[in-house]
Formats: sequence, C-alpha cells, structure tokens
Amino acid sequence: MQRLLLASALGFMLLWPLERSLCAEGHSSAAAQPRFFLAGNGRLVLRHGHFDTMLDVRYRRADGTYDEAALAQIRHFFRSREDSREAPIALRLIELLAYVQNQYHPRQMILLSGYRSPEFNTDLRTAGRQVAQASLHTEGLAADVTFNGIDMARLWRRLRELHSGGAGYYRKGKFLHIDTGRPRFWEETTSRVSENLAAGNARIFLRTDFDRYSGLEGGILSLHSVTAFPLRIARQVRLIGTDRSAPLTIDPVDGTIERKDGCLVIAAPADAYQFRVAAASDVGATRGHVVVTTCEPRIEKTPAEIESNAIEMLAAH
Repeated sequence: MQRLLLASALGFMLLWPLERSLCAEGHSSAAAQPRFFLAGNGRLVLRHGHFDTMLDVRYRRADGTYDEAALAQIRHFFRSREDSREAPIALRLIELLAYVQNQYHPRQMILLSGYRSPEFNTDLRTAGRQVAQASLHTEGLAADVTFNGIDMARLWRRLRELHSGGAGYYRKGKFLHIDTGRPRFWEETTSRVSENLAAGNARIFLRTDFDRYSGLEGGILSLHSVTAFPLRIARQVRLIGTDRSAPLTIDPVDGTIERKDGCLVIAAPADAYQFRVAAASDVGATRGHVVVTTCEPRIEKTPAEIESNAIEMLAAH
C-alpha cells in the first residue's frame, strides 16, 4: 500500500506543473494557485529535534499570499542551534517541506538542522563534523529532517526524480538533507563535503523569488553559493522561453552591490545577493528560465552564464 501511495504521489508530482491550468475559470492571477510548482497546502507542522518544541503554522493564505507573522515563527523555529541567530528561510524550502508533508503524510517530521550561522557552521567543521564550507544551511535554503512513518530511502529517490534541489540520504543519522540548490543527490559516503566543491564560484546558482509570474517586472533574482570575489554581473539578462526569449534589465536591491563599467559588482561577502527586475518585455505564456551573464575578467571558476530554476509566465486574462 505504501508503494502504491508513493507511486501515485510521484505521478501527480511529475504531471502537476504541466497539466494544472494556468488560471482557474473566473480568476485572473496566479494568486488562486501556489506560486511554486512544488507546494503544500499552506500549513507546515514540525517538531524540533534539539529544542523539543513544536511548529504548527498556516503560512499561506487562501488567496495565495504569505502570512508574515507565520514566516517569522518559521524563521525563529529554524534558528541557528548554538547561537540562536535567525535569518529568512526561503519560501521555496518552506513550500517543498510542506509539499512532502502533504503528499506523503509522514507521522512526524523532525527538524534536526535548519539555518546555521556562518560562525556555527565553521565551528562544526573545526570540530570535525561533515558539513560543507559553503553550506546552503547558512543561506536558509536547507533543512535536515527525520521523517517518521515513511520509508526515507524511497522518499529520497522520489526527491531525486523531481530534481527539486539537493537531496542527501544519511542512513546512519536517520535523516534526509533537503535543499533548494542545484539538483544533485548523494548518500553519507558520497557527500564529498570535505572537498569544498563550491570554491571559486564553482557551484554558484540563481533562484527567482517564485516559479509562476504574471509579469517579471519587480521580481527578485538571488545568487547563491557565491564564494569568490569580485563577481561581476551584466545588467542585461535574458528570459529564455520554450519558443521565444526576451531581454530583462536588473538593478541591485540594496547598496552592497556596486555599479562599475556597465556591470554590477559584488565586491565582498554579504548576507544576500539580490537583484530586482527593473524592466521586462511581455513574452506571453511560456515556460523557461532566466540567464545571467557574468562580466570579464572572471576569477577562478566563475561561469560565463548562470541559469535560474524553471519558471512559468502566465497568460494575461
């Protein structure tokens, strides 16, 4: 029975983003449906494995908007374990965890590690713990979770097939690492965390603030796993659709990113590297992704282009 339920859920997961209608009849925006392809029912329930506290919040309202008070509760619940520092937890991660909860119905989900401050992450490495130097936990993009009542090895394989981000299965520790970074998977013996694979911007990636848009102007693009500086980004980027492409213009969200020689320059480490889409052409309904070009000179392993996650542009009604 469990295998049947998992297979049915997988079929729904793979087909839903493509087959679900763009706009429900009588409605005119993405607010009637989740802004992410993989999303729960708007409620997240977790137990904390270290603080022994419970989280039970409805973070998304019926109209599709997010409850800031509920997100603040999640932020506090996911706080860095040793120093209690807090940071925003990515909506994409919240929705992914709620998706697993809603689709697979574990008896209980136990958070072992949520956000880690960079200092706490360094302390763990110094103590010999197997944690990545550029861990996505330090950016609020990852969670280590025990799922009671379901087969975690099977769930891990399903997450791999979804290509939703990183999925690591730690059999001895009895937990899954789930993140919203580049799709990749590993087991405890194949994690290679000690090799610092993200050094030199080798694993830099781009995320949009949502998956579904009625228009991209005002949307937020975020760079992650930035490990080498300076990083130079061209202000002109592209939306590459299934049958067309369109130019976009981006500006820094805050003053930590400089403008120089026609490029946007990230000169030093910061809490976030965010850009707002200042101008965007109307491309109609399409699926695609955003491509950011880096400016020369490129240092170390910085790629020439950085692609975002898949997005869907909704038809105007």
